[in-house]
Amino acid sequence: MSKRVLTTESGAPVADNQNSATAGVGGPLLLQDQHLLEKLARFNRERIPERVVHARGSGAYGYFEVTDDVTDYTYADFLNSVGKRTEVFLRFSTVADNLGGADAVRDPRGFALKFYTEEGNYDLVGNNTPVFFIKDPLKFPDFIHSQKRDPFTGKQEPENVWDFWAHAPEATHQITWLMGDRGIPASYRHMNGYGSHTYQWTNDKGEAFFVKYHFKTNQGIRSLSAEQGAELAGKDPNSHQTDLLQAIERGVNPSWTVHVQLMPAADAADYRFNPFDLTKVWPHKDYPLQRVGRLVLDRNPDNVFAEVEQAAFSPNNFVPGIGPSPDKMLQGRLFAYADAHRYRLGVNHTQLAVNSPKATAANNYGRDGAMATNAYARAHKNYEPNSFDGPAETGRPLAAPLAINGHTGTHEAPAHTKDDDFFQAGELYRLMSEDEKGRLVANIAGGLSQVSRDDIVEKNLAHFHAADADYGKRVEEAVRALRED
Repeated sequence: MSKRVLTTESGAPVADNQNSATAGVGGPLLLQDQHLLEKLARFNRERIPERVVHARGSGAYGYFEVTDDVTDYTYADFLNSVGKRTEVFLRFSTVADNLGGADAVRDPRGFALKFYTEEGNYDLVGNNTPVFFIKDPLKFPDFIHSQKRDPFTGKQEPENVWDFWAHAPEATHQITWLMGDRGIPASYRHMNGYGSHTYQWTNDKGEAFFVKYHFKTNQGIRSLSAEQGAELAGKDPNSHQTDLLQAIERGVNPSWTVHVQLMPAADAADYRFNPFDLTKVWPHKDYPLQRVGRLVLDRNPDNVFAEVEQAAFSPNNFVPGIGPSPDKMLQGRLFAYADAHRYRLGVNHTQLAVNSPKATAANNYGRDGAMATNAYARAHKNYEPNSFDGPAETGRPLAAPLAINGHTGTHEAPAHTKDDDFFQAGELYRLMSEDEKGRLVANIAGGLSQVSRDDIVEKNLAHFHAADADYGKRVEEAVRALRED
């Protein structure tokens, strides 16, 4: 069987791919060597801007299968019958480091899921923690700046990290998660995922429920100590990518059992704390987990760049029966994520194979722009409404309307009976065993002791004292001991 002919990008055959054209033997290169210029020009443009956050990632395809009836709570089509399967793509990631960073580091993990439903793509953008560091998107750029490389030293600085946290008491809960035993997952397969935000489900009767998603790993939770993480990151910076790839290639397909917590919309106003605060969880005794289905990953991408790097997840990609809540961080991300992809990948990024609908087709009036590949018949119009049988609106909202009242302006969160920034961090600390508490304290002290300014250290210590007296006392003693050495 003859080999396929190597060609240029315009399809012309390439005679020599080993030697550039020159003016005589050993002479200078020729500007007319189109093949050389095309290869160098393409090489200069092969990379795209990396994600500002979640740059380092891995992904896989699979399916979501409904195992329990939830039609009393949502009319979402992909959840409408037990046994129904929907193709998915899941991207895991670290948050703060760059594209070339190591996998086995202490950092939250992104857990971004795209459901290719028959009513369009539904994107669920979450983490491996049920909470986050802040509750207002206005703080997000500052928070990320404090966690990324310092503009002067070119590396992550403990002083910046802890200085921001000193001014963000609401971060105490997430810090307790991050510095605890689950801060460095052993692999992407051995960690839970969470929608983190609060979303809204609506049923056929128009009743609204607020919902939180939980993906419980069926492989069991496995994590690394700080020492194990440092050793693995040095030996194999791609450890989590390697593990995920090889597991699926061996047919050991990772899976998660999917649960939700459901709060009737009427409960939200009088709940004892703000249920839309991303720094807090809903206690299971108030809203128990209800099983929905299972998530299975069974196919690796063929091309990491095309399918993992160019995957674009936007939490504003909803389907009928599912919508947003007043969660301020979610509201900010409804804009920010899609806008980041338009910058990073271009306005037509939704036409890329990994981002385009698979169980239906995208029918709209978006046209033109760089790399537009959507083809339309010559008579198709690019405006709506029209008289030419173009796609038209359904008239049915995605989710039930929310009642809003009050004056415009900047406001603190609505008052609830128990709305401080520390009580859930204290509850989490008190759930830990003595060994877990010891490792948590050591991890916090290891970073906080590197901060040179006493006022930053004292502000952070005050947060841990406010969460739990023993917690604060042990962190303070550990920090003092390390700073005296």
